[in-house]
Amino acid sequence: MDNLSNRNRIVTLDEFILKRQKEYTSSTGELTNLLRDIGVAAKIINREVNKAGLVNILGVAGSENESGDMVQKLDIYANDKLIECLGNSGECAAIASEEMESIIQVPPVANKKPKYVVFFDPLDGSSNIDVNVSVGTIFSIYRRVSDLAGPATLEDFLQPGNALVAAGYVLYGTSTILVYTTGHGVNGFTLDPSIGEFCLSHENIKIPEDGAYYAVNQGYYLKFDLER
Repeated sequence: MDNLSNRNRIVTLDEFILKRQKEYTSSTGELTNLLRDIGVAAKIINREVNKAGLVNILGVAGSENESGDMVQKLDIYANDKLIECLGNSGECAAIASEEMESIIQVPPVANKKPKYVVFFDPLDGSSNIDVNVSVGTIFSIYRRVSDLAGPATLEDFLQPGNALVAAGYVLYGTSTILVYTTGHGVNGFTLDPSIGEFCLSHENIKIPEDGAYYAVNQGYYLKFDLER
């Protein structure tokens, strides 16, 4: 039996990523390292979110991001940590963040020629922090279309959604869960604070054919196109 199906043992995010890498002969490890960098950043951000009420990082920092939202202090912290961690392995060439006006080139590591660029919203819903409601990190990864010998370009980011090589999110709530896909199924990993690891908890997630819930952003009701 596949060890990933044996729910009697713990499967960490790193172990899962490495095992999945071995399942695809075309995989060379770069994307694996990049996903692990994101996992490390998520642990650090989770730590700060959980103690936000105890330190002076709550509230508005006094500026607006490119989307017109007020930038929260924790937004800035999460943004900086993601940039820092994505530079660890040298697999990310450039970053686009909701909190920054333009793309950020990531300094090269050794002689690597990074193949990927990363989009992220470092802390979506950060205004919820002050009222103890869940927040999250959203990320997506593209393979570069520009010359790997040079810097990443805007064209590397302006690709269609079906060109994504990976995407996911981290939800920081009563428990912290990281969910991601590389196009071969969707899997979720819950952070076990006792060992400091994301562990496989939601394997092969699928939308049910019939659901018991109906969800719509009712706040935008007046903007709905009701004629269709």
